[in-house]
Amino acid sequence: MSWQAYVDSSLVGSGHIDKAAIVSAAGDSTWAATPGFSVGADEIKNIIALLNESDKVQGATAVKAFSEGIHVTGERYVATRIEDNHIYGRHGKTGIVIRKTKQAILIGHYGENVQVGNATQTVEALGDYLTNLGY
Repeated sequence: MSWQAYVDSSLVGSGHIDKAAIVSAAGDSTWAATPGFSVGADEIKNIIALLNESDKVQGATAVKAFSEGIHVTGERYVATRIEDNHIYGRHGKTGIVIRKTKQAILIGHYGENVQVGNATQTVEALGDYLTNLGY
């Protein structure tokens, strides 16, 4: 399956995610994305720094994310949870779910009519699947 097919079928096709992107864990390229959902290079760099920080609660990057938010596609999201390979954020009634695998970072956006748990489960399930495949 192509990376775009994962975005189109596994994420957006679920009905729980309305926009998504898959970028390399190194942050050097976007592998697939929903049209118009373009995560900026600086945004990816900040996400990677946050995911790689050893202290997800009191590290400098995490403290900054909790106080200033996480930026994705130019929108500011209030960080609600940062741990291990996961970042969750809210912007009003919408939000993002970010999951890092060995080689990729999945970024899913959900709309206001979606249950947060369903959106989280969708992104996390694909993350687990890709991790099990070695990605």
